[in-house]
Amino acid sequence: MPGETIGIVGGGQLGRMMALSAKKMGFRVGILDPTEDCPAAQVGDWQIVASYEDTYALEEMARRCAVLTYEFENVSVESLNAILPMAYLPQGTDLLAITQDRLLEKAFLEANNIVIAPYATIIHPTDIQEAIEGIGYPCVLKTTRGGYDGKGQYVLYGTKDLAPSMNLLRQGTCELEAWIPFEKEISVMVAGNGQEYITFPVVENIHRNNILHETIAPARIADEVAQEAQKIALSIAQALNLRGVLGIEMFLTNTGSIYVNELAPRPHNSGHYSIEACDMDQFDLHIRGICGWPIATPKLLSPAVMVNVLGEHHAACRELILKEPSWQFHDYGKKEVKPGRKMGHITIITDDVERTLTQIQQTNIWK
Repeated sequence: MPGETIGIVGGGQLGRMMALSAKKMGFRVGILDPTEDCPAAQVGDWQIVASYEDTYALEEMARRCAVLTYEFENVSVESLNAILPMAYLPQGTDLLAITQDRLLEKAFLEANNIVIAPYATIIHPTDIQEAIEGIGYPCVLKTTRGGYDGKGQYVLYGTKDLAPSMNLLRQGTCELEAWIPFEKEISVMVAGNGQEYITFPVVENIHRNNILHETIAPARIADEVAQEAQKIALSIAQALNLRGVLGIEMFLTNTGSIYVNELAPRPHNSGHYSIEACDMDQFDLHIRGICGWPIATPKLLSPAVMVNVLGEHHAACRELILKEPSWQFHDYGKKEVKPGRKMGHITIITDDVERTLTQIQQTNIWK
């Protein structure tokens, strides 16, 4: 309840926005992250500076906090399991283990009758040719662990791509996945408290260089397609006995088929629009879910477009603050600006999505 302390393992922008929601609700917030004065620590009450694998630091978090959560999926499952007897971690570690390994994730989805792209496990280089005979070109070779924002994957269009793709196999077991000829990339945020489960509106995502560029809420899709995507999200949440928020990325084909691509066991970049555009945002519902509070389906108050601010956009977007008074600017407080690094985002409430997309393009910042 308000007045108690929530501990967040991970101090990036998702932890920062979780902390802001928790503070709004009256909680105190502690952060564990190896970087001092990280984005989440800037708005929290205290920070333990330590690695995510540091069991002693995690034990200290458990002693000081009424509830623990994590803000990204590369936290050590083994380290969290070691402190479970003394910690309250409502999300558990099974969800973390599933989403850290692409093969475990696919096995979970298949077991729950969720449609995914055809795939094969690749252990040795000789496995690829046999898999391609069944899957065909184009296809995508992915590491089973550690990939994000397009890292750890390689698209094969023909035999000429076989040799360069071998670099990924040197990192360990991979999976070869059929390329889905999608019309749109969509995602759904789903929230739960272990008993009730709700979804946010389905949104449409536009990627550049495998990094999310824009999110359009709601997605420009038929109502029946949106309802099917939300139905899939709810079935996944129920199968996981979800507490907190889960992001689900999907491919939509031109025939209306939906393939689940990936699960994110925490709030998701494509849900940031909800801070301004919904009556309750994804971070609010994450905090409510892990604390066991009742949850309700959020209302979309207005269409919105969210655009990511990467390192290469950072300086120009600072200048844009003076030119666009109706745009909502979020800066994550990261000290080091790097190309491709997520430095913030902008949300634009709109009654004309197409016009807003044109306005973003006309800034010439996102070329």
